[in-house]
Amino acid sequence: MSENVDTIAAGSFSVWLRGLGEALRGEADSDVPCGSCTACCTSAQFVHIAPDEADALDHIPRELLFPAPRMPRGHVLMGYDEQGRCPMLVDGACSIYAHRPRTCRTYDCRVFPASGVEPDDDKVLIAEQTRRWRFDHPTDVDRVEHDAIRAAVAWMRDHAASLPPQARPQTASQLAVLAIDVRAAFIGSDDTTGRPIVVDPDPATVQVAISRR
Repeated sequence: MSENVDTIAAGSFSVWLRGLGEALRGEADSDVPCGSCTACCTSAQFVHIAPDEADALDHIPRELLFPAPRMPRGHVLMGYDEQGRCPMLVDGACSIYAHRPRTCRTYDCRVFPASGVEPDDDKVLIAEQTRRWRFDHPTDVDRVEHDAIRAAVAWMRDHAASLPPQARPQTASQLAVLAIDVRAAFIGSDDTTGRPIVVDPDPATVQVAISRR
């Protein structure tokens, strides 16, 4: 990465991981210091909305929604305009922020620098933003967890064919989140010191971690 990039503090890695886990479990919203960035709202992204998200659905015009492919009845997607912008983005801000879908509440582009995965090729603005994040690693655990996630990404890429079809990542974001979810399978302890280290797990261990997601 260029040292001339205007960087943004991403926070302590382990603290960020805990917050992301809470968001993915629906216990809290992602707390992303976005500032004035609207990259995720202007990068031609489809927004998934589940049938239980009544509040979000009440605030989005029906004509903007269409059935989500390969998902159960009631799951819908919201598309984007000809410039790749979310139709709910008005004057540079979300017009339904307090009622935004779960996808938006849990989205955190820091999953890309955390995993070392580059956003999909058409997500140029998101890629530019993710290159600015810088995590802190105040403890050995922070560094090991970060390295374990990147090891998980490498493993997924090398063993993609062995993954269950329903678990195979279809996008860069899915790959990053999957690696974060199964990182524990890539962490062991040093026989001498007992300190956490990154390990190369056997495929069965990873398969079990994936099945538990």
